[in-house]
Amino acid sequence: MASRSHRSPSSGRRRTALVSAAVAVVVALVAALFVAFGPDHETDAADSVAATAVAATRGTPTSTAQESKPTSASPSASARTGSPKATASTASPRPSTAPASRPARKVSASASLTGRIKPGVSYDGVATFYDVGNGDGACLYGPTSDVMTAAMNHTDYETSKACGAYIRVRAGSGASVTVRITNECPLPCAPGQLDLSPQAFAKLAAPVQGRIPITWSLLSPSTSDTVSIRYKTGSSRYWCGVQAIGHRNPLARLEVETASGWKELPRTDYNYFLSEQGSGCGGAIRITDIYGEQLEIDGIGVKPDVVQPTRVQFAQH
Repeated sequence: MASRSHRSPSSGRRRTALVSAAVAVVVALVAALFVAFGPDHETDAADSVAATAVAATRGTPTSTAQESKPTSASPSASARTGSPKATASTASPRPSTAPASRPARKVSASASLTGRIKPGVSYDGVATFYDVGNGDGACLYGPTSDVMTAAMNHTDYETSKACGAYIRVRAGSGASVTVRITNECPLPCAPGQLDLSPQAFAKLAAPVQGRIPITWSLLSPSTSDTVSIRYKTGSSRYWCGVQAIGHRNPLARLEVETASGWKELPRTDYNYFLSEQGSGCGGAIRITDIYGEQLEIDGIGVKPDVVQPTRVQFAQH
């Protein structure tokens, strides 16, 4: 009895220990399974997949974005090379490196862009002629050897909006001549009147007639010239006057790029656009013709009285 009493407690303790160990193993296994397949783990996995998808989307550009290129209404407007010449310049313009320019943009034309002289309209008036001297005039393009020029009457000159316009003039006889506006004919020149160079008048009638009835209309000519930019004498980064020369079509506006965006400059009757506080002086320039085409030009430095070529031109109409 004594021996049986000794063995019975020892056997019970061993069984208890084995059961406890088995329970511990089961608990540990259940805990591990819960951690492995719990909702938090599923969320982390889903987040990892979503992040990978976003990264893949951002890293793969579409073919449309790769192939999209700016278009130009004029082949010459997007050119970067060449040796342009300005229609008019100073008597001895200093050479200047031509800047790179942005491609042209076309926007819708409107009545506010055209001013008094509109495309496709025939105007009645009279033609006279005057001594043009060295070819300079109110438009301040400077001396020129071009003899086919004219002064526009004060009303249609419209604060220099007519400057640089090409005009086809017809006489009652059927003779015609194309002239470029470089000057203003002050009052009492009447609306519709053109004061021509002697050479241009002689294409229409004998100079002894002095004054003849005419009709005239705006022209968008074929030309190999390109636009040039000139800063007025005295210009700096604190005040500047900017002028465009050699444009095929009349200018509607000139803007400069500032820290807050494009700023339109007011136009003077002597054909310069002024930035009196210096905003945009020396920065990018944007010019718009009366048809709504825009040319954006970079790299024009503030070099007073220097004709700087841009290698761009408005489209022919």
